[in-house]
Amino acid sequence: MKSTDFIQMILFIVLLTVLALPMGRYIAKVFSREKTFMDPLVRPIEKMIYRLTGTNAEQEMGWKQYAISLLIFNAWGILFLFLLQLLQGHLPLNPQGFGAVKPDLAFNTAASFVANTNWQAYSGESTLSYLTQMVGLTVQNFVSAATGLATVIALTRGLARKTANTIGNFWVDLTRSVLWILLPLSILVALVFTQQGVIQNLSSYLNLTTLEGGKQTIAMGPVASQEAIKLIGTNGGGFFNANSAHPFENPTPLTNFLQMLSILIIPASLPFAYGRMVGNIKQGRVIFAAMLLLFIIFLGVTYSSEIYGNPQVASLGVSGPSAMEGKEVRFGITNSALFATVTTAASCGAVNAMHDSLTPLGGLIPMLQMMLGEIVFGGVGSGLYGMLAFVILTVFIVGLMVGRTPEYLGKKVESQEMKMATLVILVPAVTILVGSAIASVTQAGTSSILNPGPHGLSEIIYAFTSGAENNGSAFAGLNVNTPFYNIAIGLAILIGRFGIILPMLAIAGSMVTKKVTPVGSGTFQTTGALFAGLLAGVAIVVGALTFFPALALGPIVEQLLMLKM
Repeated sequence: MKSTDFIQMILFIVLLTVLALPMGRYIAKVFSREKTFMDPLVRPIEKMIYRLTGTNAEQEMGWKQYAISLLIFNAWGILFLFLLQLLQGHLPLNPQGFGAVKPDLAFNTAASFVANTNWQAYSGESTLSYLTQMVGLTVQNFVSAATGLATVIALTRGLARKTANTIGNFWVDLTRSVLWILLPLSILVALVFTQQGVIQNLSSYLNLTTLEGGKQTIAMGPVASQEAIKLIGTNGGGFFNANSAHPFENPTPLTNFLQMLSILIIPASLPFAYGRMVGNIKQGRVIFAAMLLLFIIFLGVTYSSEIYGNPQVASLGVSGPSAMEGKEVRFGITNSALFATVTTAASCGAVNAMHDSLTPLGGLIPMLQMMLGEIVFGGVGSGLYGMLAFVILTVFIVGLMVGRTPEYLGKKVESQEMKMATLVILVPAVTILVGSAIASVTQAGTSSILNPGPHGLSEIIYAFTSGAENNGSAFAGLNVNTPFYNIAIGLAILIGRFGIILPMLAIAGSMVTKKVTPVGSGTFQTTGALFAGLLAGVAIVVGALTFFPALALGPIVEQLLMLKM
């Protein structure tokens, strides 16, 4: 390891932690209705929204009403975005004259952006109009992230309140997520990106003549505004097909560093906000510690594998690092490995290097991080509520070991909570494995593979993992813009999103009604280093047991073949 590489990774981790602490306090204040510096600016806007929509901000909801409101809102979002893509050829702000999107692709894209996945089976600069990008995709980038944030806040209330019946108001949580958190951060980041050279315009594409006399089309568009919220909301995707490897999206080393920070700033802050909202700061710290431990382990493996490179390429006498294929020269191996780890630790999916070009072990880690449920910080809201499912599982296992009814925050974890937590873990796993199995044995699935052997299988598994775990990144080499993959992955995206949100809200509804029992001598502490280690260990073991056979047939056997000289 080069000392500069080590310093950069340590700087990123330290700066992320330093920023997460005050951000966590701010988020807790927003949802606890405490006074913040943003109140004078956004409170009038909030009140106006409630008047226009007829929302009673003081009326709270039980978990079922909260869930129904969430589902209705997202269903309308899918329908609106689907129709917008079909009609974009007849709508304004379409200087390139793009026509209607194919129905199967429109369904896939609508499901993807509403579910905070931003899986893109298309090239943005050659498929979607400015209107579709701004009114459709960018709006969903905000509200899909706000949906995840609202869910984890509702769950937090369910765990923190004592013998209550409500967990908040979905419409209020959604509104405050956008106005107080997502929108201000996005404006700030977009301004910095614009200053650094990320383009932001509504110009027609430029048709230029190169020095050699060839013709080239340079895509334009409102990139900085979409780039900011795609990262802060852990949405992923990109205006350009090359994503954050494109110089118009990610022009400088500074923007690259800021993009990685933007991806993790809210997910890393939420454990601290959670600790404050449940009245025990140590609870948030131990969850953050478990997330950070897993992140450091996975980053170390990815970086080590990529810096080692491919010995078969090195044996050909190629000068320079053998692992630079598929990576931007501007960013190099370290920034590519760090970005890949960050974007798959979160449910983001933005990439600055092609994951298909990573070494087999380097590609395994992003895949495994997603398979764990993207709980290593995870997405906006989804990372923390996914980790809380593992918290419930961990305290249950500890309870079995010591022969006591498991408790968390003084509330007993019983069969209802265990059933729901098990669903949270099993639903995406079954979706990934069943979807990958069908794709790997049918003509519709295998006909899209460009790389035979274990790497082709890895591409299929990665695609369904990215969809079901709401990440959105992809291995190249697999043509997913087909009716089979558009529909199959679109369904996987919806199952992976709402098949987790609903059980977590059910847990909130169950836990909020329970009385808090006093801490006794036999109560297992969930605020120490031991619990952080147990929590991280349970997450890895569950992931390994579930997905090891699939990983063994894909990246693991490919790694062994690579090392065979």
